[in-house]
Amino acid sequence: MTVLLTSAHTRPVDAPAPVDAVDVVRRARRAPRRRHRLVVGGLGAALFVAFAARVLLGDYTVTIPDFFRILTGTDIPGASYIVLESKLPRAVLALLTGVAFGVAGGLFQTTLRNPLASPDIIGVNLGASAVAVVAIALWGWQGLSVSIAAIIGAITVALVVRLVAGPHGGHRLILVGIGAAAAMQSVIQYVFTRVDEYDAQLVLRWLTGSVNGVAWPTIRLLALVLLVLLPLTWWLGRSLRISELGDDTAAGLGVPGARSELLLLLGVVLCAVAVAAAGPIAFVSFLAGPIARALNGGRTTLLGSALAGAVIVVAADYLGSYLIPDTNLPVGVVTGAIGAPFLLWLLARGRTGRRAA
Repeated sequence: MTVLLTSAHTRPVDAPAPVDAVDVVRRARRAPRRRHRLVVGGLGAALFVAFAARVLLGDYTVTIPDFFRILTGTDIPGASYIVLESKLPRAVLALLTGVAFGVAGGLFQTTLRNPLASPDIIGVNLGASAVAVVAIALWGWQGLSVSIAAIIGAITVALVVRLVAGPHGGHRLILVGIGAAAAMQSVIQYVFTRVDEYDAQLVLRWLTGSVNGVAWPTIRLLALVLLVLLPLTWWLGRSLRISELGDDTAAGLGVPGARSELLLLLGVVLCAVAVAAAGPIAFVSFLAGPIARALNGGRTTLLGSALAGAVIVVAADYLGSYLIPDTNLPVGVVTGAIGAPFLLWLLARGRTGRRAA
């Protein structure tokens, strides 16, 4: 009897310790969270550096004490005007539009499970651009009216693409979106044949995508809109990783398909308001999501996408202003030069939607 008790309740000295299943699960959950915090912290630090460089450095350098003195109302001849009317509004607008484009791209690519499902690719940006161009060149609209027209154009094109693609998006939605983008590009080219030289310059400057010369009221309006949309997106996006598993699996886990459609609509609106404020800055939505996912170990992170988008736009605006001496490139030119090779690389690797259904 003693032998039996000994063999049942003791183990050899060299036997492995029993595995605590709860501890294993906790450690498995702790590692992704730690990585997510590191990614968010790193991108936040990069954004801080890019924002500070955009405001303080350049052709006219502003010291940190002078910057805070200007913000508190001290009038420093020359510096106050440069900071408050040029450098700071450009940096703030670049940050806000980068956040909007980044979140919109993350929503599209995650919900549709395809890295090509970006507002840049499926015609949302060009829909906003086409209607805005018509409003500027043919109707003579300016200011807020053009911004409203751009928002209406983006939403209209997105709804048309979704209706034509049917309830199951996948590759079909991408193809329909590319067709819609081509149609909107044709509208823009047609308008160019009907306008005079002055209007053509206005249209071309708007189409390129730029954060230069935007007034503070426009920036405050964009900030107010994002203050409403971003918390709503975060609340609805809590189940975004479940939506990546597919409509049927997500429905089985209690996530209705209507939530995915609402997230797509929010992505369209975020993209539309960003285009309305700064024009269709190319490839920001396309770049931000994959960069954030790669840094986060392949996991979805809307906060990471927002920060990555902001870093891209702020840094691209700084490079466009000072990379080439005596040349001020619009931010859309720089992001386009970065995004086009990335698109070709993505296509070359064949990662254009193998998971899409």
